[in-house]
Amino acid sequence: MIKSLFKKFFIKISRFFDFEIIDQNQFTSPTLNKSLTENLSIINKKSIVLPLGEVKIKRKINSLNIIFRSNTRVNIWDQNKTRIFDKPKSEYTLRSLNSLLHSVQRAKARLQNINLNLTIVDDNSDKTTIEKMNLLSSKNKIVLNIINLNQNEFGDKIINEGNPETFNNLTSLLKCFFIAKDEAEDLIFFVEDDYLHKDSLIEEMLMTYERLASQLNREIILCPSDYPYLYTTNRKTNVLIGSHRHWQLIDKTLCTFLTSKIILNQYWKNFVKNCKKRHDPFEKYLNEIYKEEYCLAPIPSLSVHFTNINSNYGISPHIDIKKLWDKNIT
Repeated sequence: MIKSLFKKFFIKISRFFDFEIIDQNQFTSPTLNKSLTENLSIINKKSIVLPLGEVKIKRKINSLNIIFRSNTRVNIWDQNKTRIFDKPKSEYTLRSLNSLLHSVQRAKARLQNINLNLTIVDDNSDKTTIEKMNLLSSKNKIVLNIINLNQNEFGDKIINEGNPETFNNLTSLLKCFFIAKDEAEDLIFFVEDDYLHKDSLIEEMLMTYERLASQLNREIILCPSDYPYLYTTNRKTNVLIGSHRHWQLIDKTLCTFLTSKIILNQYWKNFVKNCKKRHDPFEKYLNEIYKEEYCLAPIPSLSVHFTNINSNYGISPHIDIKKLWDKNIT
């Protein structure tokens, strides 16, 4: 009895001083009242990863603006190839959105103090596709703001080199950047419409962002996909511990990544310049940012790029892509 009373007193004292206790015999944390198999971290307060202990969160997160860029009229931009499973482009767009909505729904339930907003910049999809997008949002109880792209909005900022698909691609990307600059207050997630996402995507990216940004004492960029190109050379990298998995430093992304309004403002010229014309690679001036800032990708992947199976920026290794595809049927 004395031992039990002492234990309760010790737990109270530990909680008072904001310490956590690990009971390795019972595999629990008495102060958190959780099994060690559960998520022990508390958003905007502390990040706990066993056996590494606790990281105090100095970089707190207030909001996330998700900007989803869709185009159902072009199968694979700038390529004459077919996608894995060889379906109409709208099928990839809708499954991508469905998986993203599932992840937003989960994050809203678990991270209730974070304001999540979702905007779609759509490049003139047909009425049926837009109706299906709205139906998915209603089904998942997520409010959507769908913007139909004005393809001539940035005619004074983008060089028209005679390829309508490229011009519209640059226009929609620049539109996303301007929406982020005008509306976002904290974190921003730019998402293309041919990635399928794990349910834990948003939750993990936010909890990893706050952990790593607090440790590094700087803003960062997170790419959710573990691309094949990362394993085709003998490149050297650094690996950090995120909230639920490892993350490696990378120096190239496509146009799906999460960052902060601070990074966007600091490198605004790069964002605009990247959309001025078609570069080689397309993301040339985004990749230049990664020479100065930390950009990281998860191991294993949180998002899978459903493009051609031979693409260096395609499907991620060690992921059951068929299961992910089937799960998100609409």
